[in-house]
Amino acid sequence: MTGSTPRPHRVLVFTTPTCPWCNRAKSYLRQRGVPFREIDVSRDASAARDLVRRTGQMGVPVIEIDGRPVVGFDQARIDGMLGLRAGAPVH
Repeated sequence: MTGSTPRPHRVLVFTTPTCPWCNRAKSYLRQRGVPFREIDVSRDASAARDLVRRTGQMGVPVIEIDGRPVVGFDQARIDGMLGLRAGAPVH
């Protein structure tokens, strides 16, 4: 079907308030116009346990895009998974 609007990506950002890389990741997603839901694992023990179970990681940030985790702020991988070109905002 031509002319259809692509489905928006489901983006979750697992963070803590003191994590500088988490702040960079959130800032980057905002600059690119990517909507996301933030989950503070320091306040949500169940989300923290689930994150470790799914990724094997205790550190943040973890950015989950359509159910697939990106550990750390890996800008190139995030761009690739979201289909972003360098410098182009998401619509």
